[in-house]
Amino acid sequence: MKTFHLLFNHTLTEAQKADAIQTFGVEKFESLPPKLQALWSNIPADIDTYEMGSYLYEVYLYLTTRVQEDDVVLIQGDFGASCMMASLVRKLDGIPVYATTVRRAVESKEGDRVLKTSVFEHVRFREYPDIKGDW
Repeated sequence: MKTFHLLFNHTLTEAQKADAIQTFGVEKFESLPPKLQALWSNIPADIDTYEMGSYLYEVYLYLTTRVQEDDVVLIQGDFGASCMMASLVRKLDGIPVYATTVRRAVESKEGDRVLKTSVFEHVRFREYPDIKGDW
């Protein structure tokens, strides 16, 4: 069963779920367990790249036991950690992706105040380039 794994700090929208099903033929969505989600969502800003590997080791182990060939893994978060995990997913013969959006500014008036809100809408998933370079 082709799975769409979430290494992601948000909840998928219905548009994102529909896109994953249509584009990749996924049949199942799998989030990280709460303990691992907390690790992924709270990577300390003061650790260096070498410490990040140790910090995320449990996430690494989890993915190595869950990701099957051609599974899709949505990876978004800390840039360095995302690159590390995209590289891992490729080694596992999975497909590392990230979501692309379009931002629309919406203005509304509240009395004498004008409020500007950014609304993000899903456009598509894009595969991470090969770390060696897809130029």
